[in-house]
Amino acid sequence: MTRLQQLPVSLQRSLEQRSALKVIAGLMNFDAASVERVARAAGRGGADLIDVACDPGLVRLAIEASGGVPVCVSSVEPEQFPAAVEAGALMVEIGNYDAFYPQGRIFDAAEVLDLTRRTRQLLPNVVLSVTVPHVLPMDEQEQLAIDLVGAGADLIQTEGGTSAKPFSAGHLGLIEKAAPTLAAAHSISRAVDVPVLCASGLSAVTLPMAIAAGAAGVGVGSAVNRLQDELAMVAVVRGLRDALGSAVAARV
Repeated sequence: MTRLQQLPVSLQRSLEQRSALKVIAGLMNFDAASVERVARAAGRGGADLIDVACDPGLVRLAIEASGGVPVCVSSVEPEQFPAAVEAGALMVEIGNYDAFYPQGRIFDAAEVLDLTRRTRQLLPNVVLSVTVPHVLPMDEQEQLAIDLVGAGADLIQTEGGTSAKPFSAGHLGLIEKAAPTLAAAHSISRAVDVPVLCASGLSAVTLPMAIAAGAAGVGVGSAVNRLQDELAMVAVVRGLRDALGSAVAARV
């Protein structure tokens, strides 16, 4: 049995059908009230997975608030993962790195590979997702993804929203914003044989493009977690869910 087969059947099915929706509370978001709102919206809106900061209390809070949606924890410090898994996290993730770029912190391939090996040593049987830094040239992103799978990554995630500089309004601007992560999803999904999650800079407009590019699922953060009104958050998650459903229907 592969590690992915340990995931809930519904999440496995979403990955197989290339329609997985992950709602991201934020790697640096340790505000319990904010995480609770995001988790409730994710549960009510039909998300398959919630991504929270690596804190055992937040894991338990997200599981309860969402009504049992599977929880992934994100960190760049592998030693933080075991306690979060003990609290109920079903998946751990290295990255993404968007929160670090404004601080001038850049993750190169060697460091990401080292983090992956350390995490796999600590948690040999837990599902591991690893983000490929978008600051690498595309050919180096592909090679790193291959190396990460060899080191034990079960999923690969792309990023790129922070590097995008959209200059148009409306839908065109949303597509420009998503272009780097879409390009990475296209290249990496053809280089590895594990599911690829496309994240960072996505919207309901560009989710179907991520699936068409080869992603098995998408991760969406700021489109949801920047909102203050919970009803609006639920509406956005439902809109994302509908956009993914339309992408699946278009392939059938």
